[in-house]
Amino acid sequence: MSRVQLALNVADLEASVTFYSKLFGVEPAKRRPGYANFAIAEPPLKLVLIEGEAGQDTRLDHLGVEVESTEVVTAAAERLKAAGLATFEENDTSCCYALQDKVWVHGPGREPWEVYVVKADADTLSKSADNTPDACCGTTSCCTPDEQAIDPDRTPAEAKAAAGCSCGS
Repeated sequence: MSRVQLALNVADLEASVTFYSKLFGVEPAKRRPGYANFAIAEPPLKLVLIEGEAGQDTRLDHLGVEVESTEVVTAAAERLKAAGLATFEENDTSCCYALQDKVWVHGPGREPWEVYVVKADADTLSKSADNTPDACCGTTSCCTPDEQAIDPDRTPAEAKAAAGCSCGS
């Protein structure tokens, strides 16, 4: 079964978990420090909450489609490329406390979308397969693609700034 994913940065993780538990009538499927996710059956939704900075408004982190297998991710990557979209693929990456294969694209408003499969649980919020921090230095989003792959004319610092990263280098 595929389902849409909505990932949010929230200032108060505990209050958000309480609210979304009441809204959808389910408890989180996974809880880790600074992180919670809900696997909601009706409507089919994976809701991800990532703890942000105190006092900030809740904001969109990224969108996604969770699929059943790496083969479905590969097929999506091929379809997106054939449609002329710029893609960025990650395999065996640790993100959101899960080992994943994924492909990223951006919508016309620069909103990041991923098509991904969860292969196993992981012990970290965000590390790449080669054990280096992700595109956002682990400070903003665990799941933002390498903006430089989408716009190779950018410097690494410009790419990270475009992705909303706070590390700036």
